[in-house]
Parts: sequence; structure tokens; C-alpha cells
Amino acid sequence: MTKILYLHGFASSADSTKAKVIKSFVKKNTSSTKILIPNLDNNIKRAYQQIDEIIKTESPSSIIGSSLGGFFGIYFAEKYDLLCVNINPAIPPIDMSEYLGENQNYSTGEKFVIDQDQLDWLGLMNKKISPDIGHNKKSLLKCKYCLSFGLGDNFTFESDLKKINPKIKIEVYDHTVDYKFWIKHFFYWLWKSIRFRKYSPK
Repeated sequence: MTKILYLHGFASSADSTKAKVIKSFVKKNTSSTKILIPNLDNNIKRAYQQIDEIIKTESPSSIIGSSLGGFFGIYFAEKYDLLCVNINPAIPPIDMSEYLGENQNYSTGEKFVIDQDQLDWLGLMNKKISPDIGHNKKSLLKCKYCLSFGLGDNFTFESDLKKINPKIKIEVYDHTVDYKFWIKHFFYWLWKSIRFRKYSPK
């Protein structure tokens, strides 16, 4: 059975809207795929350790990462040579100093603290994931699709990506696209990337 690991974002949970939509879609469209959606610890360091342990025990073939989950997705896809699809990923170097102190989980309402030790550890993680797109050339050469939402933006990343991997398919959409449109097209490209079965947006 194919396994996909979904990593939610900072101060979110396995009960978030995107997590529910992804879980529902996988369940509806395939019986040969198991979607793993853990509740990641609010503590950034413990979340890292949690993800590492899940990958070692469950051996997923693919990762879907959202926001901070996308940051972790980039790292673990490189570490374990996995396929990875990211939704608005936090691109290194990331700065979370604004969250120093007490925070509240948007999804569960749980209060938690981000301390300096976690921020220092995140700084070390930033150095392990190079912000220079050329340093990740091995993974990017395997990348087949890139979806960008934001017509009119400065697409430096997309331009550099095309130079490294001329065969990549890049789709660009407006910021104002309807949520249902986004879901349909996201899953269309996701399905083409991980090749489960035929699916096309209607």
C-alpha cells in the first residue's frame, strides 16, 4: 500500500481544513493509498523528531507539506529521497522570532510557548536547507510540476527553476482563484505527480 505523509503548518492540526480535504479526497479516489496526518507537536523541535520517527516507522513514499510543514517537507524529502508536494511552504531561511513567547493553536485553541532554544534550533535548520535553489539541484531535476498562485508577482524562483529543469511544467494562477477551483487543480497535479490513478478537474 502506498503511504502519503501530510504535514500541517505551524499552530495548526490534523483537523485543519486542508488536512480534512486531502484526507477526504484520498479516501474517495483510491483504496490503495493510506494518508498519514499526524497532529504535530506545537514545539518545533519535538515536531521535527516526531516527523523523523513517523518516516522511519511508516516508510511513506511521498510528503505533502503546508506552510511550516512544507519547510519540514523540503528537509525530509532530501534526507530520505522522497517525493514531496508543498502548499505555500515556508522557504528557508525562515524567521519565527515574532512568535517568541506564548501562542495559541489556531485549530485546537491550545496555548503553547515558543522559546529561544527552539528559535536557535530553527536557525541551525535554516543552514541545512540552503535558500540557494542551485544547491537543491538533485531534487529539482526530479520535479515535474510547479503550481504558483499570484499573477503579477516577481517569479524569480520559477525562472531559476526553469533554468535548472527545462522540462518542468509550471502553471500560474491568479491570487483570486476560487477555493474550489484551487482544490480541483491542486489535486489534478498532485495525482499526476504521484501517479495513483486518472483524475481530472471538472
